[in-house]
Amino acid sequence: MVPFAHLHVHSEYSLLDGACRIEQLVERVSDLGQTSCALTDHGVMYGVIDFYRACKAKGIHPVIGCEVYLAPHSRHERGYVNGEWHSHLILLCENMTGYKNLIHMVSAAFSEGFYMKPRIDMELLRGHSEGLICMSACLAGAIPRAIANGNMDKAYEICEEFLEIFDREHFYLEIQDHGIEEQKKVNEGLYQLAKELNIELVATNDAHYLTRADARTQDILMAIQMGKTVDDPTRMKFETQEFYIKDADEMAALFPEHPEALANTVKIAERCQVDFEFGKYHLPEFDVPEGYTSLEYLQKLCDEGFARRYPDDDGTVRGRLQYEIDMIAKMGFVDYFLIVSDFIGYAKSQGIPVGPGRGSAAGSIVSYCLGITDLDPIHYSLYFERFLNPERVSMPDIDVDFCYVRRPEVIEYVTRKYGKDRVAQIVTFGTMAARGAIRDVGRALNIPYNDVDAVAKQVPNELHMTIEKALTVNPELKKMYDGTPQVRELIDTARKLEGMPRNASTHAAGVVITKNPVDTYVPLSRNGDQMVTQFTMVTIEELGLLKMDFLGLRNLTVIADAEKMIRRHTPDFSIEKVDMSDPATYEMLGKGSTMGVFQLESAGITNVVTGLRPQSIEDITAVVALYRPGPMQSIPRYIECRHHPEKVTYKHPLLEPILGVTYGCMIYQEQVMQVFQSLAGYSLGKADMVRRAMSKKKMKELEKERVNFIHGNEELGIDGAIKRGVPEAVAASLFDEIMDFANYAFNKAHAVCYAVVSFRTAYLKCHYPREYMAALLTSVLDVSEKISEYIQTAREMGISVQPPDVNLSYDSFSVADSDIRFGLAAVKGVGRSFMKQLVDEREKNGIFTSFQDFCERMYDRELNRRALECLIKAGAFDSMGCRRSQLLRVAGPVVDAIAQNRKKNIEGQMDLFGMGNDAVQDTQIALPDIPEVSKRELLAMEKETTGLYLSGHPMDEYRELAARAKAAPVRRIIDDLSGESAQPVYRDGMTVRLACVVTAVKLKSTKNGSMMAYVTVEDDTAAIELVVFPKALQQCGAYLTADSAVLLTGRIDAREEEAPKVLLNEAQPLNEGAVNALTTAEKPAASVFSDAEAAKRAPHKLYIRLDSLKGVKWPGIRAVLSTCPGDTPVYLFPLDTKKKTLVSRRLWCRPDENILQKLRFLLSEDDVIIK
Repeated sequence: MVPFAHLHVHSEYSLLDGACRIEQLVERVSDLGQTSCALTDHGVMYGVIDFYRACKAKGIHPVIGCEVYLAPHSRHERGYVNGEWHSHLILLCENMTGYKNLIHMVSAAFSEGFYMKPRIDMELLRGHSEGLICMSACLAGAIPRAIANGNMDKAYEICEEFLEIFDREHFYLEIQDHGIEEQKKVNEGLYQLAKELNIELVATNDAHYLTRADARTQDILMAIQMGKTVDDPTRMKFETQEFYIKDADEMAALFPEHPEALANTVKIAERCQVDFEFGKYHLPEFDVPEGYTSLEYLQKLCDEGFARRYPDDDGTVRGRLQYEIDMIAKMGFVDYFLIVSDFIGYAKSQGIPVGPGRGSAAGSIVSYCLGITDLDPIHYSLYFERFLNPERVSMPDIDVDFCYVRRPEVIEYVTRKYGKDRVAQIVTFGTMAARGAIRDVGRALNIPYNDVDAVAKQVPNELHMTIEKALTVNPELKKMYDGTPQVRELIDTARKLEGMPRNASTHAAGVVITKNPVDTYVPLSRNGDQMVTQFTMVTIEELGLLKMDFLGLRNLTVIADAEKMIRRHTPDFSIEKVDMSDPATYEMLGKGSTMGVFQLESAGITNVVTGLRPQSIEDITAVVALYRPGPMQSIPRYIECRHHPEKVTYKHPLLEPILGVTYGCMIYQEQVMQVFQSLAGYSLGKADMVRRAMSKKKMKELEKERVNFIHGNEELGIDGAIKRGVPEAVAASLFDEIMDFANYAFNKAHAVCYAVVSFRTAYLKCHYPREYMAALLTSVLDVSEKISEYIQTAREMGISVQPPDVNLSYDSFSVADSDIRFGLAAVKGVGRSFMKQLVDEREKNGIFTSFQDFCERMYDRELNRRALECLIKAGAFDSMGCRRSQLLRVAGPVVDAIAQNRKKNIEGQMDLFGMGNDAVQDTQIALPDIPEVSKRELLAMEKETTGLYLSGHPMDEYRELAARAKAAPVRRIIDDLSGESAQPVYRDGMTVRLACVVTAVKLKSTKNGSMMAYVTVEDDTAAIELVVFPKALQQCGAYLTADSAVLLTGRIDAREEEAPKVLLNEAQPLNEGAVNALTTAEKPAASVFSDAEAAKRAPHKLYIRLDSLKGVKWPGIRAVLSTCPGDTPVYLFPLDTKKKTLVSRRLWCRPDENILQKLRFLLSEDDVIIK
């Protein structure tokens, strides 16, 4: 076989273009007997480290590169040249200098040259060509393009330019043959250039997928990228199926006249030697005050903090502090702690709320003394070794919660302090999940939506669910897969694409800080206005860079806002000084009043809290730790032992001091470490190593540790449980119990930090309910569903939320005597800056005395007709004694008069009607004497401008009817389907009855030209969207008008990452007659007809033709029929028996369009007939 290496390859990181999965790519190269391979993704280097590692693991030599986009002139110019805005160029790294040059250029392509694509230019190449090998690329390269256009002079000119930059040792002409006519012409030109200019040739295949059979998958992938279907003639597609990883013989057969072009691939690959160094740290240096080393300064800060935190220490804690400082110094992380301490100190000095801590950092006394955390690790039995293990040196990980509104200020501070080019955010990738991949592929293949939906919904909506796993666990999906070729293609293609990166975005919290400019270590790209690393968080850490998580926590903002309001009447109030054992707060939680309490407000966790009736922070900590899949099964035992201490048992007395705080239940990782330390004599570092091994199920390691735990190991300094008086059987049983549990154990340090925030929110809700609820409402200003939910909670607490008022409201929600006043910023159509100006004007010059006074004073502050009308509709002028109908009538003329006066602007400020200011004082706007609009219209106005009903609810007058109709509460449906309920009643596919008010109707035409609708309805608990298909719209459309009260039945339709919807079956007005008819219908007389007689009398019948009742399709058909029970008889006609069969009455159905589409998807159009 001819030696050959692929030097032009696109992986999955050429997003939605390359279909080569990195692991499978390396596998394929290895199977073909090739020893080297390059990675050259389009304009990015996202996959470089994954590729490097995969190659090294398989013994393949990795060649690092990129297919860059080259601007026609300067990268700074935006525009086309001859219809093109860029050409392609392959750059490969010959050595580490080349790698550094390439990542700098790729970064600059995003930061300076982005126009349609990230582009470099000749100027960048001239300055950064060292260590790089350049190839002329595919048909989209500048040289091939010039040849294709018949401009050989231009091709010569470009070649000369590249030779000037790279020389003949580093510049190659790239030949390809994919069976495309244009390539033959281009290759002839390239051979001519090579001969005349003495440039070497190199053969590549521009591989976008692994095998010829994968061409279809890549085609579908491109259709997904462009939002088109594969049968769309206008879309871009590859002309042939030759863009795959070919073997050397296939490549040799393409270029029999040019064997040197193949030999050069191997020579180039051998020249490319880039080795990454993992685990070596590149930490920035902290600028310490003159006269100090970093360690001396850390010691000084810790000593000062220690004096504040532990004034009564007897020397015990001081010893641990010194041990921690020594370990931090030994591991080389002194500057790390100084950096974190500095930006947290800055945040606190600027009044930016900072969380009490997060994650294992709360186990460190150094963190506590530096003010990085605010929890005493001694009090809560937290361990430094869980955070920084001396026996396993790895980068510390301190995540910090900030007020989400002011978090950017901290990032800005860090950027200023260390330099804009030394701070970047971190990339993250959205990947195609199982259901999402099926839906994406279904769209690209132009399969009807309902058919794709039927398949996607057979994939269980669980964490880490894959299509492969779904086919194993769900026989229904397997039957669909085996029974229908279309489903098989859909699933097989989705399986190939599942898990592929779909798009790049910015990690919500990750920030990297480097010693030198970031792009000397990693390539950068741009997401929106932010420069982000092209490597993910894990890779950044492996390369030894300092990564921080700057998290925005909404609840810290809520607490801070509530504190501000409380300080207006209690100036010295501080949430950090409240009594953490406050009985009233725990009593409130025990009663289930958890809505709006951090971490505790979901329905499921509320049930746990009411069962437990917490009495301490330790109890809340346990709830936070236990309420997760896995440890949830321990909750009943924990609650039982909490209420009945006599039931607590310990396998050995040494366990009591460790497990006493959790009533004999092992919950925390720290407890696992304590057990190993106390019962078997492990150091805390070694104990943490075993805990990690357990959570990763490293069985060989654990078998040795089992012996060490029970019998000890003198060499390692481990006594063993037997030596410490624990019977062998007890020790063995305990080790096995820990093994089962370790995977679920939770980091106590993190749980305590969050329990403290939970308690603080609960304390505020209990003792300062108005201030807290006002702050909570302000935090969800942009989420009207949440506002509605929290207003309902406030009402249940006896606090009413008053409508907005220009004289009483602030821009955010505020306390008004015993109530809460609606925030002006929540009024739609009125900008926040105008609201701030309104409050500012009122505070400077007093309240607005009338509507006219308001207009006079605000007209030069961005007042416009829309804003004025929105404020009127929201009720913001109601307190002035005017009717909304009157003000709406005059609002237009008032604004027009303002506009006229602005134009005139004769003698300074003019009044609204052209008179001098003195005259205005005596002239009031004449309001027309017209009646107020109806209550329903007032509510509709409020809904339009605030997203809520403020002075009542349209359902108020229908509550009794809704109760009699046994309508399902919309909020309960939403909670059940989001997994919020401990015991869900409602599930996907279930038929429900709703009593609601229509709030919005959006009509849409379908592909076949008929009309359907999306209708938003709500009851007094929440809103939900109805999907109304054409048939239902025809039958019920007259009732579905805005503000109408309706009684509905429909089927719940739940999809991942979408709010649940209801597919409407029928609708009628919500009135006495409809409810009476309903209650009568629910007690029908038993049918006096046999199945056959009833079928004969039925107006319609459904006929289904299928292969056999014993075949794979029948179970799927039966499942579809059972989702929509009704009175239409179903007849089956199996082709093997040719006997028409009437199915059991329980499978008779209501054959709406949805059911028929699903059946026709399983069979065919002609096999499902309704007569």
